[in-house]
Amino acid sequence: MIIIISPCSSYFCLPVSLCFSFGFPSVFLQVLTVLGMAKPAKMQNLVTRTEGWPWSCSRVWTTIVFLCLLADKSCCSLQDVRSVKKTGNSLNFLVVGDWGRKGLYNQSEVATQMGRIGEELDIDFVISTGDNFYENGLTGTDDPSFEESFSRIYTAKSLQTPWYSVLGNHDYRGDALAQLGPSLRSKDQRWQCQRSFILKYTLCPHGLQSGEGTADLFFVDTTPFVDHYWKPSKNAYDWRGVLPREKYLHQQLQDLSVALEASTATWKIVIGHHTIRSVGSHGDTEELFPQLLPIIEAYGVDLYVNGHDHCLEHISSSNSPLQFLTSGAGSKAWRGMKEGAKMEGLQFFHNGQGFMSLQIQATLLHAVFYDIQGNTVHELNLMKESLSVS
Repeated sequence: MIIIISPCSSYFCLPVSLCFSFGFPSVFLQVLTVLGMAKPAKMQNLVTRTEGWPWSCSRVWTTIVFLCLLADKSCCSLQDVRSVKKTGNSLNFLVVGDWGRKGLYNQSEVATQMGRIGEELDIDFVISTGDNFYENGLTGTDDPSFEESFSRIYTAKSLQTPWYSVLGNHDYRGDALAQLGPSLRSKDQRWQCQRSFILKYTLCPHGLQSGEGTADLFFVDTTPFVDHYWKPSKNAYDWRGVLPREKYLHQQLQDLSVALEASTATWKIVIGHHTIRSVGSHGDTEELFPQLLPIIEAYGVDLYVNGHDHCLEHISSSNSPLQFLTSGAGSKAWRGMKEGAKMEGLQFFHNGQGFMSLQIQATLLHAVFYDIQGNTVHELNLMKESLSVS
């Protein structure tokens, strides 16, 4: 019996080893199909051709297919950080970006209002859209900036909840791995930062035995997509874990496609640091238009949420129901609009500090933008058709 441990899932090794032992390609295909790693329509012809082969040839064929799958890694998907049944009618969280300035540039004032709104909504977690520590990320896991810009700033009781974070371009200027590793979580257990991951929630208003609506949140690492960060400049970027770039980008897009295609969630939200659409000072991120945008539009994503531009913003897609929401106003702001920015679809722009909340129910998504005083400055409501409950 041959035991092969797949990098995609540890539970895959036993069924594969059994198929290898008995040399049944059709059985192997069924295993792949059940696990979502193959589609019968694309492989059935090959299986049919091998059914009459001797045991050894059939086993070789199966091995080759399996190794090709491993080489392609299309079976791999984004890491599921959390899959939870959420009691109550609503999943509530805050979104803030571009904040880590040791309390300066009104970061502390924004944090105060986040604590107040977080208590009112009884939030489940906070999302950070990146640029967590300015100007050049962290120097390492012992950098005092972590506590000075995070732990000592977001002290409200309501904010003592998981902070799910992505890396921004300023984070890549320092020790990016320091933010990704477990050391910072030992200092502050709220900190949850990875390059790309998924949160899956099922809403259970009538108890854990029933489910009425689901929300999948897909976090993507956008900084490596941007070309000018790779050009010689005064800023050095920590590309450990990203090289070779082309392979990393291809794998991330492939993983996102697979994960979105497999998702049956009522609500799909993609989170990244960089804008896709924006009228702020940075404007649109041109590299994401041909690479990321077609994927999220093809699979019916409801929101793309980002930071990078130091403003609050809502733009509607002209090609799909997709909404672009910018929450990058956690500290330094007031940069204004980009000259010549494309204004199509613009619903709201706030040139100042603030943050955003999201409340997700089975058939309703409610987004609210708040300014530095905690005043509501813009709201968005999205509706889905009522779901039948068995």
